[in-house]
Amino acid sequence: MESSTILALAIGVLVALGVLVLVTNARRRDVHAVSRETAKKDRGASPFLGGEGEILTGRDVERAAVLERRGGSTALVPTTAAPPAPWVPPDPEVVGVTRRQFFNRSIVAMMGLSLSGFGAAVLAFLWPQLSSGFGSKITAGKLDEIIATVRDTRQPFYVAVGRFYVVPYPADAVSKAEAAGYSPSVISGMEGGVVALYQKCPHLGCRVPFCQTAQWFECGCHGSQYNRVGEKKGGPAPRGMDHFPATVENGIVSVDTGIQIQGVAIGTNTTGQEAEGPHCVGGGGDH
Repeated sequence: MESSTILALAIGVLVALGVLVLVTNARRRDVHAVSRETAKKDRGASPFLGGEGEILTGRDVERAAVLERRGGSTALVPTTAAPPAPWVPPDPEVVGVTRRQFFNRSIVAMMGLSLSGFGAAVLAFLWPQLSSGFGSKITAGKLDEIIATVRDTRQPFYVAVGRFYVVPYPADAVSKAEAAGYSPSVISGMEGGVVALYQKCPHLGCRVPFCQTAQWFECGCHGSQYNRVGEKKGGPAPRGMDHFPATVENGIVSVDTGIQIQGVAIGTNTTGQEAEGPHCVGGGGDH
């Protein structure tokens, strides 16, 4: 391409750029003129602007509001101090406690309640005041009815609430019982015709059932055996079955389960009653 042609093209481009710049400046001038008119109208209508060319700041607006509240005067209005209120001592019931005081008092109160409950339980255990149930004096029933029931069923009369058996005792064996060292409270029941045997085995505390065939008490735990009136006949038990004092008054049998009397020594046999049939458990022989 010739140099003259290149020069002509360059001149044409420069002319076009010049026309574009002129058009852009003219348009900007028109827009700026409109913006001024709009700004002037807004400034005249705004309550926060003064006259033309004057702009109010936020501080000027606040000062004008303060002057308006004071009635247009900038002088400070003196104030009079209120008289001091009379001192009243605080009510002790209203004064609060700190968190530490609250927790300390709560811990002390809980410890006091716990110790009180434990002490009451200990006293109740040491001095039970029972009116009924095990540990109190229980009425077993009428003597005639008890004897008839034992004769008909061929089993001791069992009182579940007192955990004891009522067994008839022959009158002709009372003297032997006295010689064998039975307690006087047990002898008193024997004289009335009955003995009350605690159901627990003296060996390890198992409940001792009655064997219907042998007519003996036979412990199923370790094989201890006792005759009909609770005297030991075999097994590892250290003595006969324990007793409760029994009394017969006006034909009524009463048993005091609050007093437990140890059974007689091994080898005691006041009634001479032997096994009357097959044993329910295997005994260990006499000890």
